[in-house]
Amino acid sequence: MLFRSEESGLICGGQMEVFIEPVEAAPDVFIFGAGHVGHSLGRMALEAGFRVHVVDDREKFANTERFGPGVDVHVGDIPGWLATNSLPPTAYAVIVTRGHRHDLDALRALVGRPLRYVGLIGSRAKVKRVYDALLEEGLSAEQLRRVHAPIGLDIGAVTPQEIAVSILAELIAVKHGKADQPGGTASLRWDGALRSTR
Repeated sequence: MLFRSEESGLICGGQMEVFIEPVEAAPDVFIFGAGHVGHSLGRMALEAGFRVHVVDDREKFANTERFGPGVDVHVGDIPGWLATNSLPPTAYAVIVTRGHRHDLDALRALVGRPLRYVGLIGSRAKVKRVYDALLEEGLSAEQLRRVHAPIGLDIGAVTPQEIAVSILAELIAVKHGKADQPGGTASLRWDGALRSTR
């Protein structure tokens, strides 16, 4: 941006160039599931500059003492919590609950929302079962194409901490426009049938 001296109140008659770089506000990540992966991801995402929100129905896992300061923790039924809370369209939603039924309930409540990112943890077989159930309920294949599943970059992660790193890496890639489209090398795409894109 070019400023002339007379526009800034200066009398020297010179010019100056000022470069303005917009700073994006810290993005919100909502982690549905406070188990081992959710716990590791929450702490890492906070360090990486995300505003972290965790939702789980188990107070033993979802508590501020466990997650530490800076993480917004909610104890409650995930579909019930989602029914009464809105997420901004810039938000990232990560589904890492403790089981198939809870993942299904969470994805059902999230998949139709206009969010920056929706990711689902699980094996390819589990993801297919969840997708099949939602299609039978009337959700569209187009809605499911938006989901990153299995979640995370394919780095060979095994432990909860490694899985959290792979998820955080994918969130950062999406944030910087490097992985906007789900169904990349570590994901599945729904095209009427679930298929690997590897």
